[in-house]
Amino acid sequence: MRINDAVPQKGSKKRRRRLGRGIAAGQGASAGKGMRGQKARAGGNTRPGFEGGQMPLYRRLPKLKHFTVINRKHYTTINVGKLSSLPANTEVSLASLMEAGIVTTNDGPLKLLGDGELNVALNIKAAAFTAGARQKIEAAGGSCEVIGVNATA
Repeated sequence: MRINDAVPQKGSKKRRRRLGRGIAAGQGASAGKGMRGQKARAGGNTRPGFEGGQMPLYRRLPKLKHFTVINRKHYTTINVGKLSSLPANTEVSLASLMEAGIVTTNDGPLKLLGDGELNVALNIKAAAFTAGARQKIEAAGGSCEVIGVNATA
């Protein structure tokens, strides 16, 4: 094996197109770019995202990290740590929490969040539970009951 034996495979290298060098070269006159127009010109192409002057998509969309949800569900949220002051085996609902003064405003159906520690067994009726909240309530010997959400959001 010598250095001059190391040549590319036959047919793997293709000669470049010589554009605009007369009709015999095969790419003469308009050089395969058709008849006039923006894309036939020198340096002629549009930038990515250009839509012919129409307001492009990337400028039509809001400049936010996310879109707002139109009919978002609003919940009255409370952490399980706040419920540890209640006596054992209490029925906990949004109404009972408002009577006890733990929750002051009704912002929609009740949702339990998992922050804090709970060591009292409670029977909780709420519209939603986070996974952590459900785990802590059941570990304390309580129960979680999901109640249907009325259109009061």
